[in-house]
Amino acid sequence: MSPVRQYELIYITPPDTTDEALAALQQQVQTVVDRFSGTIASTENWGRRRLAYEIAGHREGIYVLHVIDGPAALNSELDRRLRVLDVVIRHMVVRVDEELGAAQRSQARRKADMAERRTRRGLPPEPTETERRRHAEEDDDSDMGLEQGFRSDRGDR
Repeated sequence: MSPVRQYELIYITPPDTTDEALAALQQQVQTVVDRFSGTIASTENWGRRRLAYEIAGHREGIYVLHVIDGPAALNSELDRRLRVLDVVIRHMVVRVDEELGAAQRSQARRKADMAERRTRRGLPPEPTETERRRHAEEDDDSDMGLEQGFRSDRGDR
């Protein structure tokens, strides 16, 4: 059995696609995912949006995003099925778990580096709540100073 991976499936349908046709398409995707013992973690209908360039005579399309957990064979089957459907004008399946893992590892590395620098300076490894509040207030103050500076440069007072 292949390991479970996370994929993002995004597809574009023509702008005149009905809600019933979208529901039927989503049901077909659900059927394929179920057949491969996968799960759809989330579904987002982004709605009608302008395309970057004309595709099959359409300047707009309805975008739908699914986050799917399943084996590698699921990716190729979804790609095969969506390629032959007339209601889908473009689709893309992307594996995202590698990027999430890399981001988590880099975040853990940055946190460990910060803890090491703090202990070398004689501070506790984690910032205290007082330090966090003080830094947040300093950030707010510096943002206000920038905004004030831009206003005075333009003459808006």
